[in-house]
Amino acid sequence: MRAEQLYKKNAHSWMVMGRDPDRREDVIETNQYLIQNNGRGLILDPGGIESFSVVAAEFSKHFDLANVEAIFASHQDPDVISSLSLWIQTNPKLIVYVPAIWVSFITHFGVSEENLRPIPDEGGTITLGGHDLEVVPAHYVHSSGNLHIYDPQAKIFFSGDCGAALLPTDHTELFVTDFDEHTKAMEYFHRRWMPSNSAKARWIAEVRKRDVEMLCPQHGCIFRGEDVERFLSWFENLDVGSAWSRT
Repeated sequence: MRAEQLYKKNAHSWMVMGRDPDRREDVIETNQYLIQNNGRGLILDPGGIESFSVVAAEFSKHFDLANVEAIFASHQDPDVISSLSLWIQTNPKLIVYVPAIWVSFITHFGVSEENLRPIPDEGGTITLGGHDLEVVPAHYVHSSGNLHIYDPQAKIFFSGDCGAALLPTDHTELFVTDFDEHTKAMEYFHRRWMPSNSAKARWIAEVRKRDVEMLCPQHGCIFRGEDVERFLSWFENLDVGSAWSRT
């Protein structure tokens, strides 16, 4: 596992880390994102407890973890946030931004309410080192209380589980290279884990309001350039909440 730089301009940058070849096969693979601005850091969906040591060690090669002042959790799932108590051990004053609906759930990961900053359903703004990040509502795609991040300077949209793909273990590409082939790794995930076509449509409309050059999901490859709109169109035409079976 190694960190890759996605964007850098002056004192503002994004990094991503994923594709861990040494992870256990029964653990879902996740992408972790680090935003830094003017020497201050924010980690998006830092991952599960089993990946904490690898994530922390790799990010520390590129950024002083003492300057990570905040974590953003898009929703409550353990693959998103179960490492939280370990991150707080590295910085007891760490700020943790979470959807307000999940505060009483996320405290079960061993974090005090003193660290938590609830974000209302309508979203808002997170300021990092003087730079504003937009918090965008993404409810029911897939969590009932779900929030995403848009960075207007970098034109990066952090899309959580939207755009996620379950890739083979030998896949090493960071970006989508063959969109049509990539849909094969996305379709079941989206049909099973996205429960609402109307919520999906609202989310797509929110993304299209913004100038997005990269769409960065929590699992799988990153969409950039024309593949951003290709994904939105594909998702728009997919019947979600439709993969449930009794067998």
